[in-house]
Amino acid sequence: MAIGVFGDVPDAAEAAQTPAATIETTSALSKPLYWMFEMGHAALDPLRVMADAGRLYYRNPANPLAHTGFGKSMSAACELFERATRRYGKPDWGITETVVGATHVPVEVETVWERPFCRLLHFKRDFPQQPRRPQPRMLIVAPLSGHYATLLRGTVQTLLPTHDIYITDWEDARDVPSAAGRFDLDDYIDYVIEMFRHLGGGVHALAVCQPAVPVLAAVARMEAMEDPNVPASMVLMGGPIDTRESPTAVNHFAKDRGIDWFRRNVITTVPWPHPGVMRQVYPGFLQLHGFVSMNLERHLQAHAEMFGHLVKGDGDSAAKHREFYDEYLSVMDLPAEYYLQTLQSVFIDHALPRGTLTHRGERVDLSKIRNVALLTVEGENDDISGVGQTQAAQRLCTNLPDDMRVHYLQPTVGHYGVFNGSRFRAEIAPRIADFVLTHNWPRRGHNRQG
Repeated sequence: MAIGVFGDVPDAAEAAQTPAATIETTSALSKPLYWMFEMGHAALDPLRVMADAGRLYYRNPANPLAHTGFGKSMSAACELFERATRRYGKPDWGITETVVGATHVPVEVETVWERPFCRLLHFKRDFPQQPRRPQPRMLIVAPLSGHYATLLRGTVQTLLPTHDIYITDWEDARDVPSAAGRFDLDDYIDYVIEMFRHLGGGVHALAVCQPAVPVLAAVARMEAMEDPNVPASMVLMGGPIDTRESPTAVNHFAKDRGIDWFRRNVITTVPWPHPGVMRQVYPGFLQLHGFVSMNLERHLQAHAEMFGHLVKGDGDSAAKHREFYDEYLSVMDLPAEYYLQTLQSVFIDHALPRGTLTHRGERVDLSKIRNVALLTVEGENDDISGVGQTQAAQRLCTNLPDDMRVHYLQPTVGHYGVFNGSRFRAEIAPRIADFVLTHNWPRRGHNRQG
């Protein structure tokens, strides 16, 4: 059964046809589900080792079979089996340099702030001389919705030549000891506020997909407190601000099932020997099942093509397949409290647009936002956050001056294309850069310390 939310698209048609008896069976298995997964994964270890050894054996140039169709087919089959059964860890950023102007500049990734569930990374650039063009500070708030922050590698690479980039690096919940306590939507908003304060006033926030809601809420709370460390601008991209607008399959699925169904069927307990043993989570392997189920035929076709590339010796095509799936199959567990609270507030209750969202007992009042410029970006073919869901922020920030707000709808791109790919690089990123420079502090009319 495909189950998902945020950017994790469920197979809604399959879920709608699932018999009640099957749902109850899933509920009964939800408690030991993670333990069963770990046992199954461990049972495959010997076969995975044998497959990897077989791949090397049939690929060895000293082996006469390596030059035959049989040997190449065996090597390809062994590699596909090993990749299909391995556990994919957190990917590396792989960003060691960028080009600023015409100069190649080394890049070092450093941690500048840290809490149990998140680290703030800085892509430190070592300039031989200060660039002429201003380099505004930008905090990219990555989604906490299944994949690691490295999913935004292309976003970072595109913006790095013109911005001083920071990004949230969320921790896998199974690696956070239970002693660190719970993590929910209130904590998420707290983290964003703390990061804004750590970076100081005038930073520019860019929220991709799910973080659009907590970032907007954090800015509203800081404005209500007249906090001098509010960002100069915020860019909300493909975010579920008001999921009543152009509802998608994800929105319908969440609304139709209700919070109790998700609590019974997708929440389980982290097993030993992970550091977060006994923590309640929405596990990454279940999310991955939802990812793959939605486009199962496409994934099967991609792996069949990979087999052909390996047999033919097409190394470039095989490398592209490995690169994509190394990232796609790397998933993380989400804290149960955060997942369920976000699901209830954002997708079921629509608390932010209805004015009922609270943070630490205080109502999140978007009318308090007066000093933070707002750019909303949507994709015309987005099937995760429908057209109008992100733009709703423009309507809700009632006291923001017209010269501090911009909305852009990118034609012919889906959800992923909003923050990555050729259209993002050629059409969206330049608009973000222009918007950020326009509202870079100090700016006339602001009473902030820039």
